[in-house]
Amino acid sequence: MATIFTHPIIALGLKPLFSTVLNSKAVFWLGMLLTILPDIDVIGLKMGIPYASLFGHRGFTHSLFFAALIAAIISTFLSRRNKANFLASWFYLFLCTASHGVLDALTNGGHGVAFFSPFTNTRYFFSVTPIEVSTLNMTHFFQGQGGR
Repeated sequence: MATIFTHPIIALGLKPLFSTVLNSKAVFWLGMLLTILPDIDVIGLKMGIPYASLFGHRGFTHSLFFAALIAAIISTFLSRRNKANFLASWFYLFLCTASHGVLDALTNGGHGVAFFSPFTNTRYFFSVTPIEVSTLNMTHFFQGQGGR
C-alpha cells in the first residue's frame, strides 16, 4: 500500500546512489519529506476541490513538472547555503518527489495520476497495478484497511 509511511522508503533506497550528495543529512530528510509532499493535495478535498480537477488529488502536485519545480527551489536554497551540489541534489530530490506519482500510478484505485499537469490533466495508471490503493479516510486507515 502506498502511504505516508511507505513512500519515504524510496528516499532510503536512493540513498546509496547519492552518497556524495547526502553528506548533508538535510538533503536526505528533505528527500523523505518530498516523497510525501504530493499528497498535500488532499487538503483540497476538504476545501471542495473536486478529485479530478487540476489541483485535485493526484493532479498537479503529483506531476513531473511539480517534482522538477520543487526540487529546483529546494536545491537552489541548499546550494546557496553550501549544503549540497545543485545538480546532484536536484536530481535526488526530483526522483524522490516524482516517485510518489509513480507509486500511485501502480495502485488499483483512484482516478490515475496527472503526470503531465499543468499542460494536461489526463490521468494515467500503469498497465500493471499491483499496489493496493490506500484510503484517504484516516479513521478507516488506522482501524481497517491500513491495519491489514
